Parts: sequence; structure tokens; C-alpha cells
Amino acid sequence: MRRSRGLTAALALSLAGAGTAIGLVLIPEASAITQPVAFTADNLPTWQPNGIVWAMDEANGIVFAGGTFSSVRPPDGAAGAEQEAVNFVALDAATGAPTSCKLSFTVGEGSATVRALTVSKDKKTLYAGGYFGAVNGTPVSSVAAIDIATCTPKASFKPQFPSTVRALAVTDDTVYAAGDFSTVEGATRERFAAVDATSGALKPFVANADEPGRAVRLSNDGKNILLGGDFFTVNGSQSHALAVVNATTGAVAKTYGTIPSMSVVKSIAADTTGYYVSNEGTGGFDGRIALATDFSEKWRDQCLGATQYVLPYDGVLYSSSHAHNCTAEGQFPDGKRHFLLAQLTDWGNGEAPAPIKGFVRSPAKLGWHPTANDGLGEGIGPRVMAVAEKNTTKYMWVGGEFTLINGKPQQALTRFASTGDVRVPTTPVSSVASVKPGEVQVRWRASYDQDDNKLTYRIYRNGSATPIATVSANSLEWLRRQASWTDTTVKAGASYSYRVTATDAAGNTSALSASTSVSVPNSVSAYPNQVREDGAGLYWRYDDVVSPYVADSSVAGNTSGIQLNAPALRQTPGAVTGASTAIGFNGTSQQVYSDHRQTVGSSYTLETWFKTNTTRGGKLLGFGSNQDRNSNYHDKHLYMTNTGRIFFGVNPSGTAKTLSTGLLDTYNDNKWHHVVATQGPAGMALYLDGKSKGTLNVTGSEPIEGFWHVGGDNLAGWPSRPTSNFFAGQIDETAVYPKVLTEAQVKNHFTLATAATDTVSKVNATEDTYINQGAPSTAYGASTSLAVRGTSAYETYLRFDIPAAPAGQVLKSASLQVKTTTTASAGTVDTVSVVPVTGTWSGAGTTFNSKPTLGTTPLGSFAGVPDGSAVQSTPLNTTALSAVLGTSYSLGLTGAGTDPLWIWSSESTAVDAKPQLTLTFGAK
Repeated sequence: MRRSRGLTAALALSLAGAGTAIGLVLIPEASAITQPVAFTADNLPTWQPNGIVWAMDEANGIVFAGGTFSSVRPPDGAAGAEQEAVNFVALDAATGAPTSCKLSFTVGEGSATVRALTVSKDKKTLYAGGYFGAVNGTPVSSVAAIDIATCTPKASFKPQFPSTVRALAVTDDTVYAAGDFSTVEGATRERFAAVDATSGALKPFVANADEPGRAVRLSNDGKNILLGGDFFTVNGSQSHALAVVNATTGAVAKTYGTIPSMSVVKSIAADTTGYYVSNEGTGGFDGRIALATDFSEKWRDQCLGATQYVLPYDGVLYSSSHAHNCTAEGQFPDGKRHFLLAQLTDWGNGEAPAPIKGFVRSPAKLGWHPTANDGLGEGIGPRVMAVAEKNTTKYMWVGGEFTLINGKPQQALTRFASTGDVRVPTTPVSSVASVKPGEVQVRWRASYDQDDNKLTYRIYRNGSATPIATVSANSLEWLRRQASWTDTTVKAGASYSYRVTATDAAGNTSALSASTSVSVPNSVSAYPNQVREDGAGLYWRYDDVVSPYVADSSVAGNTSGIQLNAPALRQTPGAVTGASTAIGFNGTSQQVYSDHRQTVGSSYTLETWFKTNTTRGGKLLGFGSNQDRNSNYHDKHLYMTNTGRIFFGVNPSGTAKTLSTGLLDTYNDNKWHHVVATQGPAGMALYLDGKSKGTLNVTGSEPIEGFWHVGGDNLAGWPSRPTSNFFAGQIDETAVYPKVLTEAQVKNHFTLATAATDTVSKVNATEDTYINQGAPSTAYGASTSLAVRGTSAYETYLRFDIPAAPAGQVLKSASLQVKTTTTASAGTVDTVSVVPVTGTWSGAGTTFNSKPTLGTTPLGSFAGVPDGSAVQSTPLNTTALSAVLGTSYSLGLTGAGTDPLWIWSSESTAVDAKPQLTLTFGAK
């Protein structure tokens, strides 16, 4: 929009290593930048005008910039002094520094400005348009021709344009102009005109328009001119903002009537496949249009945000705007401004979707997201673009009103190269879960890289330096779906830790994610496993330990949640038995919304648990058209009234249809309650705590693209609307299914919530040391590492405070976990035995000379340990450990060979370093 402030792409994954990745689509290895994007998003040092750049073009490795400014200065922090540059500057494409070409565009009265720059096809002449009366003192009238070789105005070219010229197009013998003028050389030429390219003499071309012209573009065959601007008529024919006229006469060849009246065309570009139009509007069309070579419309990008310029290059359409709402394209909702975008110029063969409301949607946005800001003047941001080449490197130049690029000061001009990608992807935020033996799900929100939408993720287990799996996934700034990988090589009762990195196509690699660990259960966790088995496409368990992401535990959904305004994490007790936790909302501003736009089929199920004593009601779970702002369209939701009643509502044909509990059937009693709502061919159904609360013969809902919301979103217009849109209380175990659950399945879920589950205790060593036969009088209790060897002897001793079994449970499994150090050859080829320590010892006092006696029956063993710092674990004898529950107990590590094992001690600060017991308790 003028002065105004989606892409539902499939997650592409590839895999190498043990386990499985979800929703796999194989992708080729990317090049230095994810193709077909041709430029990095890393801006290069560039001299800066002190005003606004309105126009650019290039020739022979030189970039020409025109606008409204009086000087240029070096990049921030660079050496050099400010130079005079009156509305024009010529810069070296490769260095970003001014050349020796100096031109001053001035006017006797008013403020001079350069609004158009166009280079002739032979690269010898630069034509300039705007509002000015002289160039380096040579009299001109708003249009000038500059000899590029000598950097001087051509005195023989002297057309008379009495007012502002906003756009130029050049052929071998003709210059076409668009602007605010109504006469040229005293003859009527309203907003568009043509003059001789050598003399400037007026040509017979007549294309009179009723409002300003802003763009002109020669057709590929040279027979026609595309006109853009504010106009409603051309030569008397109705055609708003865009028209095609004969290049010789100006006679109208094609009119357009589908651009809204408050929208104007700001630029027109061309490639061999057709033409591209940028629009700016108020409350109307703000995006981009692609035309075929016959000038018919191919697609329309209806993102809102004042598109100023379009530039097609190698199959990609680059654009400058401040796009803030691409809901109409199925991409990002209203919110943050995106100033520089890239998208494919066309759909592939057979890929174009069916029109929606009369228009074909635009091709996908690509991974190129340099950031800018509104800047000066009208606060538009970037306004113009140009591609230049020097020494085989190509540069994308951008000019405009901005004062920041990629978060750092840079005014009016910036540039990006085709090589030199140095920016590192964001660090993944990962989590892990295991609900049945033999399987761990590792998941993370896709990282973001400004110029690579295809990133490679490496998963590291137990601190190993070698990844156990490699997964590739697509992401954009606004589309960062969860990626996941399932480790199927794990053992029941053992603990595992995982970390993830992201690497772009140039090899830039993020930091390792924080270590996350999980214990694999000995038996199936009944409730979560059933939710997964019953086909949940979204399953939020709220066991997350960091903000702002909520992991999806479904088998294949990969729909994570994004926390808004920091809801309370790890709330206990949760709704179901076991260690799982809930999430808490304040009832005023907090919610969780899903990470990508999607549609919902005609059959679905909503399920969640809630606990509250609020008297202000609020939304529990629903579907809406926005993310962090109130949704304009909202449907398929569960909400609570002020009195605690539960409503399930849909909005087919604009009329709300609801099911609800009875007047006295309320649920704000501060107890956990289970709610399920379904809709399908049989209509709507509502269940509370496993019991049916009614059905309704309504099969339709509002057909919107949107996002799932938990804890809040718009409830305007809904029956018994509560005081608050936001829910105050705790929510747990939220699931959405792409099908209708049966009443028996609903009841089974409610019953399974109280099913017995395993209890896992992780116990760190409270004290440790080792003895060294080579230093028989030395105590090593303060050492950060421990050693084991047969000859000459090292022995390690570990003390644990072992908990008693929880009531009604017994020890089902036990394992010991240690981590090898970063010392070269820290592993061993020898077997290391775990035995009980029967004698007394202490970290501070025990030496080889005073070493304790050891038991002779091993509790477990490590059959060799590979080199490289990594976590190692071994199962221990459950019967022996059961006998010492509730006591302080010591384990010894011994060996019989000559190859030492070095492991971290409890004094170490390395990740996952401390020796640890994992104890799993289950029902008797």
C-alpha cells in the first residue's frame, strides 16, 4: 500500500545415516548460493548519498545513480572524505566507490531531482530524466543525454520537457519519456512522449494520458510500448494504470481493466518470456503482475506493500517493496516488512495453479532476504535496482530511501555480489522425545539463512564429532517448519543426547544447538503413543525447555508452534501421567501459533486438555488467518465462556454454527479436563472427559488458509463471546488430526491419560576419582578427567546416591553413562568392566597405595570404546542395582589391557560430561 506498512511449501528433506526422516523429498546438492538465486544477501561496502536514490542504470562496470542528494560519503567506518555529488553519482560496480565522472544536475528554482536513468543499447550514452535545468552548467529541460566516455552532456540533444520526467526507454533512434508533463516542445503530449535519440526533436508518437506516467518499456519485438502510471485513459480509451501502444504512432494496442482504481504502476521490466509490472496502491493492489509476450496476464502477486521496482534476472524476479502481507498468496500474514524479495519469474510447465478469484497466484518466493528499513521521505525503503558486472562478478545494486541494510547503517545505496556468501545460518533449536522402546525423535525448527533456502542439518549423538545423520530442509524467513529425524538404533533404558548444526550451500555452519537428552523407555508410553498411532498431524506436548518454539511430536506433521509473549513452560503436574509437562497462559496476551500456513480438510479432529479457574473465558484451540496479530478470519475453534462452558464453532457461509455444553455443565473448576471436537461427513461432535456432549448436522466450515492457535485469537462475533480472547490457565497435549476420531477412540484417549508410565531417574556421580600406579601416592579427586587401564594400573571410582523405587514400581533397567575426553586416543580397544566397590574410598584421600577393594562380579562392561569425545553407555545388572536402591553406592571401572580409557569426571564443565546412572522404574 502507499505509505502502508503463505507460501505453503513442502518441507524438503534428504537423509544419510541411521534412522528415518519424515516426509522425505530428495533434493540435489546446492551450489554456493541456493539456485536459482544469483546473489548473496551479504551487502558490500558502498559509498552513500545523503538523500534518496530514485534511478539507476549501468554500463561497462560503472553504476549510475540519480536522485535527490548533494553528496556521497564512504561506508560507515571506512576511510575517505565526503564528496560533492549533486543528484548524481557514478560508482565502480566492484568497489562501490565513486569514479572520476562528476555530473551536477541543478535547477534555477525549486529542487532538482533525477528520476530516470537509461543507458543506450551500445553503452555509449546515458539518458537522464527528472526535474532539472542544467547538467554541469549546460542548459537542459528535464531530460539530458550524457556521453559516457567523456562524462559530458551532449549539447546537441535538447528536448524541452517543462515538468518532471519519471521514466525513460531508449531504442536506437528514439527516447520515450513518461512523467507529469502535458506539453513537449510546445506541442500537446500528455504524460507520454517520444523524441529523437540524437537531437531530441519531438516525434509524432502520441499517447495522451489523463494522469501522470511513471513507467515505459519497449516490447521485445520493438513494435509496441508498455505504459504505466496513474492514468485511467490513454488516447481516450479506458485503461487504468497499464496500457500497450504502438511504438511509432502511440495508438492504443491493448487496454487493462483489472487493476484497482487506487493502484498505480511504478515500473515495468522485461525478459525473453514476457513483462513484469510493479504496483503501489492504497487499500488495493500493491504487488506484481507477469505478462506473456502477447501482453496477457500470466500471474499476479497480490502481496501488500508498495512494490516500487521489478528486475528479472536469470529466471528470478527481484523486487523492491515493503511487502508486509502476503496472505493472498498463501505466504506470510500481515506483520513484518520485507523490503527485498526474489521469486521465480514463471511457473514450470503444468505447475501453474487454478485462478483464485480470477487471478493465478505468483510463483514461489525464494531464499533471498536482505533487510532494509523505511528510511527517509515517504518511508518506502528500496526504490530501484540494477545488475552490473565487472571482472566476471555480478552485482545487484539497490537504491532508495533506506538508512539501514541488514541491521547496520547504510543510506540510499547498497550492493550484493554473486560470490562471497559469508553469513552463517541461525543455530537450530532442537528437542528430543521417546515414547516407545527403540525410537527417539529428534526435531528442530528449521534454521534461517538470508540467501540459502536449502540448508543441510547434521545430527550428532552423545557428543560424537561424527554426525549420525544428515538431513536437508527448505526454509524461508517466514516459513521455518519443523524438521525431524527418528533414531531407530537406540536401546531401551539407555539415555542419549543430541545436538544439531545447520550448514548453507557455501559451507557456512552454525554453532551446535544446545544438547538435549532423553531416556528411552522400557515400555510404551500409552497416551502419547496412541495419539501418534491414531494419526495426529499436529501434536504439541509442551515439554519444551526454551522459548519460543513448541515441538511437534506427531509422526509426520512437522508443524511446530511459536510461543507469543512468553507463556509459562514446564508446568506441573501435566494432564497425563508421567513426566510430561503443560504450558501456562496469562489470559491477556500469550498464545502459541503454528509455524506455517495451511488449509484444513473437511474432516478433522481437535483435541486438548485444559485446567483453569478463570471467569473471563478465552480460546483454547482454533484456526485463524494470522499469526501474532488478531485473525480477520477465524474458524474451527474451541473456546470457553465466562461461566466455564465449552463451545465448538465453525463458520460456513458466514454464519456461526456451534455446539456447547449445557448451562450448568461448566469446566472452570481448576481440574484437568479433556476436550475433543470433530467435524466430517456426519457433522459436528463435541466430547468432554470422554463423554459426548452433542452433535450437529453441519459439515461445512470457513475455507481459509491459516494457522492453528492455542491460548488465544479473535473471538469477535461468536455466540456467548467471553470477556477475553485469551485463555488464563494451563493447556496440555494439544493434537489436531486430519480425520474424525471415533467416540471409542476419544474415550480411549481419556482413559489412557491415567495409565501407568515408567519413571526415569538420572543420577549424576556425587564424587569420583582414579588411582595411578605410576604415581602411587597421588590423589586425583579434583581432576577433571578419569582413567582406566590394566597395566600399569589406572582404576576409576564413582559414587552415586541411588534413589528408592517410586511407590508401586520396581527397577526395570539401569545403565551407566560416561563421556570420553577430547584427549587424542581417549578411547580404548580393551574391555572396561563395571564392578561394585566394596571397600572405602574418598576423592580427596584415595591413592594407589590406599585403593579400595572391588567386587569380582561385573555389573556391566564397555567392550572397547572408540576414540573421539562422545558419550558411551552400558546396561547394568538390574538385580544387583535393585538391592542397593535408596543407598549411597560406588562403582569401579577396571581394565586388563594396556590401552587407557580417558573419561570426564564430575568436576568437568564439558557438555554431558558427568558420569551418570539412568534408572528406569515401572509397574511391578
